[in-house]
Amino acid sequence: MWRATVLTLFPEMFPGPLGLSLAGEALGRGVWEIEAADIRRHGLGRHRAVDDTPAGGGAGMVMRADVVAACLDATVPAGDPRPRLYMSPRGAPLTQGRVRSLGHGAGVVVLCGRYEGVDERVVAARGFEEVSIGDYVLSGGELAALVLIDACVRLLPGVMGAAASGLEESFENGLLEYPHYTRPRQFEGRDIPAVLLSGDHGKIAAWRRAEALRLTRERRPDLVKDGPALV
Repeated sequence: MWRATVLTLFPEMFPGPLGLSLAGEALGRGVWEIEAADIRRHGLGRHRAVDDTPAGGGAGMVMRADVVAACLDATVPAGDPRPRLYMSPRGAPLTQGRVRSLGHGAGVVVLCGRYEGVDERVVAARGFEEVSIGDYVLSGGELAALVLIDACVRLLPGVMGAAASGLEESFENGLLEYPHYTRPRQFEGRDIPAVLLSGDHGKIAAWRRAEALRLTRERRPDLVKDGPALV
């Protein structure tokens, strides 16, 4: 079973939206499971302190290495093979390829930072890999963790209704996804492209490929500029 363990100051945020729709239905069937470990349970003193002022001065607070390590060590057994991920805007960008790799594994251990971040020493000492979901800053790592887990869970066998559903999505073949249409045949003066109603599957496939390439070149030229010629 694919397992997600989340280290967080806000365990009540999980499963959150992951408990709904396809992910939630699969969670109920036991296809995957999620555990939210409360970092504050390992805080120090009467007030369960989890942070302190940054060494060298500066604004904000930093999550303590000893507290984060205590939570991880109490939650994740030694030798657990799952990758340890720290959601951070300075991390490597999350890609569909990375998601696919994570989905094929045993699961993930995800650390959610707060405040100014986490003491660098625990990131290094406990072997966390920093991962980013985009070039922007959130209030904490929880929303990023939800995004990462959802992206992985939807690829697990038995989660999506048809295995082919994910094969032609954006980024799966190096391109953005082609446009989709359904009834009514005309909407506010806009028609469904005639080729999609032709019944000619070869022409439909060619149109979809051409549209995917057009959209990728227009919106994400970085995806094709360094790759082989796509026709």
